[in-house]
Amino acid sequence: KSSLINCLVNKKKLVKTSSTPGKTQMINFFGINEKLYFADLPGYGFAKVPESVRKHWGKMVEDYVKTRETLLGVIFIVDIRRGMTELDWGLRDWLKAYNKDYILIASKCDKLSRNERNKQISKFRKELKEEGNDDVLAFSSKTGEGKKDLWNWILQKADLKRT
Repeated sequence: KSSLINCLVNKKKLVKTSSTPGKTQMINFFGINEKLYFADLPGYGFAKVPESVRKHWGKMVEDYVKTRETLLGVIFIVDIRRGMTELDWGLRDWLKAYNKDYILIASKCDKLSRNERNKQISKFRKELKEEGNDDVLAFSSKTGEGKKDLWNWILQKADLKRT
């Protein structure tokens, strides 16, 4: 999540990154061009933290997403190599139940060949289409692939034009 934000804003160290999942433990806000704010939320998947901490994060994130009136959309990140986990499906169902707009980001697409990447994206789209009409975007913080399309989605949600 942190690498994605850094990539979007062209700053390598705006958001602290770590190779160990679970370092983001609070909601961190980042002002973007005085018009947008990004909120970096704790993850829920591979963090090696006690179950009590994970439950606290879940409640904090749920309260934020449910009650934040200015929330325009959620960037929902899944590792393209792993596919949708049970936790991911649960989050997706929860976002749909609360009518929250989101885009599914298949991250780390640079780790796969073009052919493998296309297969995974097709698989995501097929699985998600069976459940409704969802958008999937391949993204790489390393190469910038998907960055322009993600910015377009963000700006559309914020009803802003790209400058």
